[in-house]
Amino acid sequence: MVLGISVLDLFKVGTRAAGLLPRPGANLISQGLGTAVAPILAERRLLIQRNLDRATGHNLTPLRRQALTTAAFRSYGRYWEDLLRLPNMSIDELAANFDSRGLHHVDEALATGTGPILALPHVGRWEWAAAWLTRVHGVEVTAVVETIEPPELFSWFHAKRQALGINVVPLGPAAVGAISRAVKQGHVVCLLSDRDIGGGGPEVEFFGERTRLPAGPVTMALRTGAALLPAAVYETAGNRVLGVVRPPMDLTREGRLRSDIARLTQHLAYELEELISAHPEQWHLQSANWPSDIVALRAAGYSPDPLPGSKPIGPDN
Repeated sequence: MVLGISVLDLFKVGTRAAGLLPRPGANLISQGLGTAVAPILAERRLLIQRNLDRATGHNLTPLRRQALTTAAFRSYGRYWEDLLRLPNMSIDELAANFDSRGLHHVDEALATGTGPILALPHVGRWEWAAAWLTRVHGVEVTAVVETIEPPELFSWFHAKRQALGINVVPLGPAAVGAISRAVKQGHVVCLLSDRDIGGGGPEVEFFGERTRLPAGPVTMALRTGAALLPAAVYETAGNRVLGVVRPPMDLTREGRLRSDIARLTQHLAYELEELISAHPEQWHLQSANWPSDIVALRAAGYSPDPLPGSKPIGPDN
């Protein structure tokens, strides 16, 4: 609660404001807010800077790192602006401001009768692409999303995404069956794949450090026969949006299921690195994602939660 106003109330007010303002005006406000909060959210700023260093090969000068950090907060502000505006956006505006590269990989997968799985990082504006796919391109989209507290806020976001035409599946045990059904029904399935929220995923090297990524994208593709397409959605010049779909991953089995999932998830990690490095300032991952993040946060005086999952990361695991 802030001055007696709930978080849900704040989002509702933001939605009304975003809907009343023309997009250029709302864009200026969201960028301004992003710039204003950057110095205040020190813990998030630390994690953003660590991720920027990773995605740029640790070659940033202090001045360039600061500029990209500010750009990251501004990008995150625009992400929220668009999420609030999208349900009221016309089909014409959606179509006029969206470009794509590699969309034929999605269409080719759909032509087989089996829906593809898009493995995405937390980059740019994935909901815009999902709305474009459903409302302009005419295909069904199912997305697995993390549950958030309080439940009322999650329900509000659920309704917003459903208003875009997205079939929303909460992350959890029931998601496996929902994804299988969606793939069989020819839906495009969207899975955010650069953070192992549930824990227990295979250990991989990701931007030069060991961590875990979710097993879901590879596991579900192997189980269902779906094409696994690494993808990302970026904001581009003129406040436009670009969806990029890379070719389907080679999912040829080579051994036991567990080892194949680990091997293929490592290949997916390399794909995600390419997608993130193209626009690292649009990488909206603001949670600890590597063991070294926990160490850095503690050294800075914070008390972070451990990474999800109980298994330690190391050469013997």
